[in-house]
Amino acid sequence: MKKILIANRGEIARRIVHTAHAMGIATVAVYSDPDARALHVREATQAVALGGSASTDSYLRIDKLLAAARATGADAVHPGYGFLSENAEFAQAVVDAGLAWIGPPPAAIRALGSKAGAKALAQAQGVPCLPGYAGSDQGDERFAAEADRVGFPLMVKAVAGGGGRGMRLVTEAAQLPAALASARSEALAGFGCGDLLIERALLSPRHVEVQVFADAHGHCIHLGERDCSVQRRHQKLVEESPSPAVDAALRERMAACAVALAQAAGYVGAGTVEFLLDEEQPGAFFLMEMNTRLQVEHPVTEALTGLDLVEWQIRVARGEPLPLMQDQVALQGHAIEVRLCAEDAHFTPHTGRVLHLGTPQATAFQRAPLGGLRFDHALEEGTEVTPHYDAMLGKLIVHAATRGDAIDALVRALHGTSLLGLPSNRAFLAACLDHTQFRAGQARVPFLTDEGDALRASLHQQQQAALLPGAMAALFPTRATTLPCSFARPMRLRHQGEVRPMAVREMGQGCLHVEQMAEEESIAIQLVPLPDGRVQCTLGGVTHAVRTVAVGPHRWHWQTGGADGWVEDVSWEPAARAGAGAAHGTNELRAPFNGRVVAAPVAVGKALPAGATVVVLESMKLEHSLTCPAAVTVVELLVAPGQQVAPGQVLARFASQEA
Repeated sequence: MKKILIANRGEIARRIVHTAHAMGIATVAVYSDPDARALHVREATQAVALGGSASTDSYLRIDKLLAAARATGADAVHPGYGFLSENAEFAQAVVDAGLAWIGPPPAAIRALGSKAGAKALAQAQGVPCLPGYAGSDQGDERFAAEADRVGFPLMVKAVAGGGGRGMRLVTEAAQLPAALASARSEALAGFGCGDLLIERALLSPRHVEVQVFADAHGHCIHLGERDCSVQRRHQKLVEESPSPAVDAALRERMAACAVALAQAAGYVGAGTVEFLLDEEQPGAFFLMEMNTRLQVEHPVTEALTGLDLVEWQIRVARGEPLPLMQDQVALQGHAIEVRLCAEDAHFTPHTGRVLHLGTPQATAFQRAPLGGLRFDHALEEGTEVTPHYDAMLGKLIVHAATRGDAIDALVRALHGTSLLGLPSNRAFLAACLDHTQFRAGQARVPFLTDEGDALRASLHQQQQAALLPGAMAALFPTRATTLPCSFARPMRLRHQGEVRPMAVREMGQGCLHVEQMAEEESIAIQLVPLPDGRVQCTLGGVTHAVRTVAVGPHRWHWQTGGADGWVEDVSWEPAARAGAGAAHGTNELRAPFNGRVVAAPVAVGKALPAGATVVVLESMKLEHSLTCPAAVTVVELLVAPGQQVAPGQVLARFASQEA
């Protein structure tokens, strides 16, 4: 194996390049039009343009990927994760082209890549499975009948793919038709297959997965488990190992089931068997699915074992036996990973440009020293985050001697990371880790559903406490030597839709006196520019080190510690316009992000109850239902299915039913 074509992009492509080059193997990157200047393109030995922007025109085109391999003389293909990594047709096409496939055999992908097939195989091996239906009759009537048999609550799942797409929780029969339609649509868009299954839902389980590795010589071992229970929209945000809920005996039982399933399928390479752990029945666990690829969260296992799993993948694909046997695997300490995503605290995806990126000292794509930070990403200042791909920007991983130490170190790392220019979940992740329930090891799958509002309220309080220093650092960043001015400058600043009138007097030497009209108080603020570009703001005896960037003529993004906010100077706008956001929002529905209209299930003249779905947008591989804020009648519908929309674009207009 001399040259590997990486059929992927971004962070995982860089991860594979790192290990391949360390092994003396050349690499070929592929890229779509938006990724032409991406880091993975520049770091690979060679790069080939695929053309197009959407995944369907680039990273999902088997013909283009094989043509790139032929043109560059690549003799192997690594699929990474996502895209075609679990596509048996792609794996077979690679093998048929005479190339080495760095992944499980196509037959194993077929057997395990389908959730329905994996369940059937697992049941034959005695692996516990939840009751459900995964038959060939995909009609809604059949699903309704099977749902009555299985009982509610139940989960609708896409048979193909993963990553939380095509999954819907159904708690009563009336919800089933809409859940089937929505899951089918998302599965077709994400995986090209709309087949579904249903199974009994556990309402408060843990999500625990076992990493397995097999070679072509009949050896298969496990590398411990990972707890992935902190999720939103069935997608993981926090992963850790070992699981706080798994002891040595349970670990061996789960691992035995995982290894048995892999061996029954003739598995070779890295794979992950995912289980739901039902703590209401001590020791009870049930198969979810098997991911026939490397996982996003594989660095957690690398931290505990000291192994390079990508190197293992390459060695196994070359026909080598596993480097270690089961009794040689040692798991040490505790590791936690968080996924840094381009989304706000309400999990709404966002696009934009990275205007500043800074992190504490960290390694990348390799194990960090104990207590140190690993940051795997594909970001740099100027990186454009588009709506075409997943919202994940990178992963921060800490490995420490104890779970408490790992949590503390990762919270510090998140507070010390600055990512400015577009919204991210940086502060939200830190708040999750610092939550008493997570620290106690009690977070289960509903954690963010149950505690999300409390976390957002806590973040809002932090933003409010840091708003004044954040705003002053943004508007007056270099005023340390400014001469005093006897006139107060009237200003109106908007934060989260609320306009704050104030008057600011510059006292000289970086001192400001800020009179807040609503609070009827005057506050002295001292600004001191710091050598690293931040501004030190001191008020009331409290000091904040604030990082700011301008994201428009009158708009700034600021961060300080765990607070992350946006402020606009609307001093020159008419007062009615500056403060009209909330009232205006009651008669218009605007797009919160870039996306494609999947459905618009309303018509002009239709009366809608509060919370009714008006438009469904697809962005960053997920569907998002946009609803009306109150009981309204549709006056205008300005979009149609298939249309692309931009942030702030008006989608529909309403009239109040009371009016």
